[in-house]
Amino acid sequence: MILSMVNAGKEVTLVNIKGGQGIRSKLLSLGLVPGVNLKVLNSAGTSGPVMVAINDTRLALGQGMAAKIIVK
Repeated sequence: MILSMVNAGKEVTLVNIKGGQGIRSKLLSLGLVPGVNLKVLNSAGTSGPVMVAINDTRLALGQGMAAKIIVK
């Protein structure tokens, strides 16, 4: 499942990041690495950012970026 489709309040595990080296590098630098647990704080559906929590860190990801993150 892609991150942008996960409902708010759900906890998921990052499995893979689709895309080129640039997007993968950017997401890895933000701490989004395979195996990390994420809590979806806000899923805006088809517009607006997807807010996630990784431990004590909060991130706002655009829909395009969230669509490249595969979770389970």
